[in-house]
Amino acid sequence: MGRRRLQLALFCAALVAASASVRNKTNKGRSFIGQKVENKNASGESYNVTDFAAEILTGKLTTVFLPIVYITVFLIGLPSNAMALWVFFFRTKKKHPAVIYMANLALADLLFVIWFPLKIAYHINGNNWIYGEGLCKVLVGFFYGNMYCSILFMTCLSVQRYWVIVNPILHSRKKSETALGVSIAIWILILLSTIPLYLVDQTAYISNLNIITCHDVLPQNVLAHDMFNYFLSLAIGVFLFPASLTAIAYILMIKTLCTSTTDVNIWKKRKRAIKLIITVLSIYMICFIPSNILLVVHYFLIRNYGQSNVYASYITALCLSTLNSSIDPFIYYFVSKDFRDNLKNALLCRSVRNAKRMQVSLSSSRYPKKSNSYSSSSNTTKTTY
Repeated sequence: MGRRRLQLALFCAALVAASASVRNKTNKGRSFIGQKVENKNASGESYNVTDFAAEILTGKLTTVFLPIVYITVFLIGLPSNAMALWVFFFRTKKKHPAVIYMANLALADLLFVIWFPLKIAYHINGNNWIYGEGLCKVLVGFFYGNMYCSILFMTCLSVQRYWVIVNPILHSRKKSETALGVSIAIWILILLSTIPLYLVDQTAYISNLNIITCHDVLPQNVLAHDMFNYFLSLAIGVFLFPASLTAIAYILMIKTLCTSTTDVNIWKKRKRAIKLIITVLSIYMICFIPSNILLVVHYFLIRNYGQSNVYASYITALCLSTLNSSIDPFIYYFVSKDFRDNLKNALLCRSVRNAKRMQVSLSSSRYPKKSNSYSSSSNTTKTTY
């Protein structure tokens, strides 16, 4: 009897040791999963991270490379988007649908990059967040919210441009009102979709590194359930569907512009428009596809296997996707002659009325010529690119 009890005890001990071994292997995954530990010296919950996660949080990837990219995006994106917003609101007289969408895109990108100084300071400080839980939630909410907001407005622009090419008619007031209504609906949708980010604690004290992270480390149960469902919904509803619509619109635009024409000048303009469309579509896909795919894969691995080996790749792709905010002004606004003229007049402190008089005078002194607009047509291939 005693011998059987001893064997049973040894079997149970071996079983516990095996399960512990499996658990330890699981926890060594390359993920930013926080394992809760007792914290006697500080108030609140405390977490430990794996060696790999600690290496990422203290390594040059997050403390040197990411800040350099964010600084670059901030220095280019802030003035260019602010300048674009100024031109759209105060220097552009006719508010066509394309102008309305581009103004909202510039606003979304501006609200996106304006929070970058906090993110830059966080990474340079060794991923140590010192600004409190509330400000961390605001940063995370604006980061993801305005990123997806930009995606939706780029989709609106692509669809609107295709519609103008297929139906080369003058913009009516009703269409501008529709564009305004769609823009308001997008902002409301983004506001509602970011609410879950404010309901989850985004900061975590990492005891083995003595730092407080912002969004980088979360409890495993939060990552595996709440965040997985949330980001999967975002990736499908606010990225996959709009990205597909954008790609289809641009492909159909290229197909329409590739139709044969006997006018050499028109064909040259179409050829230039096609090159710009391919550039816009390529930048769009390169910036957003990798980060969104890796985001879903990361949370899928955590949910099903308790670990993830793609988080370092994900935060790198997410960081590089922010470059889109500094590129948008140059592929959507500054390539337009009308926009450049309005910007030039603004910088020279010319009023809208005086600038219009100068334009009319210059046109009459030469020869009648149609000016570029913020829209595109199949006959003249006027383009906003």
